Amino acid sequence: MILEQFYPDLWVDSAYDFPYEALLSHGIKGLIFDVDNTLAFHDAPADEKAVNLFRRFRELGLKTCLLSNNKEPRVKAFAQAVGSYYVFKGGKPRTGGYRKAMSLMGTAPESTAAMGDQLFTDIWGARRTGIYSILVSPMNPKEEIQIVLKRYLERPVLRAYQRSHPGQPISFSKK
Repeated sequence: MILEQFYPDLWVDSAYDFPYEALLSHGIKGLIFDVDNTLAFHDAPADEKAVNLFRRFRELGLKTCLLSNNKEPRVKAFAQAVGSYYVFKGGKPRTGGYRKAMSLMGTAPESTAAMGDQLFTDIWGARRTGIYSILVSPMNPKEEIQIVLKRYLERPVLRAYQRSHPGQPISFSKK
């Protein structure tokens, strides 16, 4: 089915409530994150919750990289606050930003997972690169108009995904 190229490997409620330890047991060594609406409200700075999450990643031995289509000042400030590599103007869903992020972390597609809130940028880009993809529910339902339009287009894909993955358990099998 054509919609399956946009399906995440996993769909979770929040980047902050996820058993990242389980990824380690499946060979994941690096995590790529979108920033806005995945880790923080749009244009909000990194808060204590984000700083603590990235501290936890370091304690687990996981490398991280922020990959955003946003401009450098936004992404760099967030990355510095949480202590992460970053790629700005990442060109998602193209694969170049994902490849650059993996290069910074020293990981390969099979040892990398990516998390983001948008199907047509974050998830599709990760899938095109061969990276395990995790869709996170957006933090803010009130978004800029261009994002609202994308969300409208995402709805039929998400409905099809839910029909094909009823009661989805946490799964680490590649599609």
